[in-house]
Amino acid sequence: MYVICGLGNPGKKYANTRHNMGFITIDQLAEKHDIKVDKVKFKALVGEGRIAGQKVLLVKPQTYMNLSGESVQEVMHFYKLDPEELIVIYDDLDLEAGALRLRKFGSAGTHNGMRSVVQHLNSDRFPRIRLGIGGNGKRDIIDHVIGGFTKDEVPVLEEAVTKAVAAIECMLGEGIDRAMSQYNTKKKSKKAEKKDEEVKENEEKGNC
Repeated sequence: MYVICGLGNPGKKYANTRHNMGFITIDQLAEKHDIKVDKVKFKALVGEGRIAGQKVLLVKPQTYMNLSGESVQEVMHFYKLDPEELIVIYDDLDLEAGALRLRKFGSAGTHNGMRSVVQHLNSDRFPRIRLGIGGNGKRDIIDHVIGGFTKDEVPVLEEAVTKAVAAIECMLGEGIDRAMSQYNTKKKSKKAEKKDEEVKENEEKGNC
């Protein structure tokens, strides 16, 4: 069995905020596979089902972000699972909005929710999916991560969530290496970006 955990903050106040990209991804994944994430257990909302032939438990910790590890630890200990059988989904302000990064393992970085998970499991050897929410520029970091989406962000982040759902399905069905190869967002080189700009300019001028 795999535990798929999206990180976020509970309550309507935080429902549609950048810091809840993990929750939003779990909600879309659950809807697509007809899994009800409504049972209160392990300090979380959970739901069981099957995705890509694998038995899964979808988890949305209700502990608030900084204590997410308490919930994840209870789940993993109850089912006696290894860290490799956990997939964590969370937002990342160090990635540009809409970017997707899959990793087999690694440090928690600056994300407090992930720090809590790593600390409570005493391990960072589990797969994770990071969804970029962009930097905050001159804005306060807290205001940025718990802030609502701008009009321009909505389609970009919706596409990222859709890709994250597909990446999870691929991880479960074909393995993480395949998913990383297919869904990790690759930043274009300066030369490629310049070429794209030239093509766009030509299209606008009617040269293409």
